[in-house]
Amino acid sequence: MILLEFLTLPFMIRALIAGAFLGVLLSSLGVFVALRRMTFFGEGIAHASLAGIAIALLLGFAPLPVAILWAILIAVLLFIVERRTRLSSDTILGIFFTSSMALGVILMNQTNGYQPELISFLFGSILSVSVNDLWIIGVFTAVIMSWLLRFRGHLTFLSLSEEQALVRGIPVGMQTLLLYIALSVATVLGVKILGIVLISALLILPPAISRLYTKSFHSHLLWSILFSEMIIFSGLLLSYFYDLPSGATIVLLGAVVFFLSLLLKARR
Repeated sequence: MILLEFLTLPFMIRALIAGAFLGVLLSSLGVFVALRRMTFFGEGIAHASLAGIAIALLLGFAPLPVAILWAILIAVLLFIVERRTRLSSDTILGIFFTSSMALGVILMNQTNGYQPELISFLFGSILSVSVNDLWIIGVFTAVIMSWLLRFRGHLTFLSLSEEQALVRGIPVGMQTLLLYIALSVATVLGVKILGIVLISALLILPPAISRLYTKSFHSHLLWSILFSEMIIFSGLLLSYFYDLPSGATIVLLGAVVFFLSLLLKARR
């Protein structure tokens, strides 16, 4: 009965649908993030998106579309600078992330009064997911997952060895750019529930848990998605029944599942 009551609340239904989309999207991309050792990428893009959110609030626009456009711009600039200099992607991302976040802080200082949208983006909020947000999340999830499933072989080769990918005729530059853009968009979409501070955890935890149990790439991808959905759904339930912050609850639950899995594997 309690669960049925939970499912009658419109804002929780929206949060669950958004969580289902994001669970598939972030955990799938997280597998390639782990392969490419790009753990810092999600964190950097999430913090860089603060400038996009601040611009939207200052101009009176919807924050999510503007934040997505800003994240795409950062991803393209990162790709260009990475290809034209000898600097590592982490170094370039660090420069963009800190400067973009500094711009966001300055712009926020220009906005008057309390900004609930800004707080929800910083720390995540299940109450902040609107119907329009669901449409945006659903469309981008469909587009990115279609591309990822179509070119997962290319992305796997690319993640393991760019030299082998070039030998096989894979368009390394284009696929790398698309991966950066997909990761940027997915990260900003996830900010609605987990917040800027915690979003990178959902790129890392489900693939890490899955890796402890699986040996093949196909099963690794599948179980990563399943663990992600389980963690998000259970975290939302706990946050609702115990009146806890949704983003922090989801991430903490994911960390608990990871450490329990680690202990179970050690005992085996």
